[in-house]
Amino acid sequence: MARIVGEVMTSDVVEAHPETTFKDVVRLLDRHRISGLPVVDHDDKVVGVVSQTDLVRRQAARPSDGRSPRSRRHSPGRLKRPRPSAAAGTVTARDLMSTPAITVHPEQRIADAARVMERHGVERLPVVDEEDRLIGIATRRDLLRVFLRTDDEIGREVRDEVLDLTLGLAPDSVAVSVRDGMVTLTGAVPRHGDIPTAIRMTYRVDGVVGVVNDLTFGTDGALGVGSTRSSGAPSD
Repeated sequence: MARIVGEVMTSDVVEAHPETTFKDVVRLLDRHRISGLPVVDHDDKVVGVVSQTDLVRRQAARPSDGRSPRSRRHSPGRLKRPRPSAAAGTVTARDLMSTPAITVHPEQRIADAARVMERHGVERLPVVDEEDRLIGIATRRDLLRVFLRTDDEIGREVRDEVLDLTLGLAPDSVAVSVRDGMVTLTGAVPRHGDIPTAIRMTYRVDGVVGVVNDLTFGTDGALGVGSTRSSGAPSD
């Protein structure tokens, strides 16, 4: 039901290699109008990621006399960066990249990928296959596309996938209305346990930002009533 990374990722990936020079990295970012790119080895395995922030940080660390900066200590929790290359003073992607790279697999849920981005404070996630080879890239913009779904699309999926397929409810037993991603469920369900299940599964539909619960349980709705409003995801 929930969309996965493979559905929104970009397959045509701009990439660099560890030996790509500083200037060539800058040219790639400028030419393709992107803010970062993965660094892959000779076997297409992701070894790091270079972002505009990495380039700015590198330039800011250079002393005014133009000499290569000395290696510095990194604060706890920061991604480790390798020491500058000693080869003729040339700065390469190996010197610039953040490593290890934070990656995802194409079958992972978009919501899970978004949590990975937030947890690590990154703007893009290389997508890798079972052998950790690069097959795509997912950016924040890619993941946010799910919230551009129309209210009609969201409502249709809640009715078809949650109420019909998952809960097996009779047609028209529960009304679904959606406004700006906020879903309202109104009607009666046969079992009390169906109410938290309906709410939880509705939250998992891509594009849903909150659920208003106006469900009752029992054949006549007299056995119990739940009427709550929430914009945060429920606990499992």
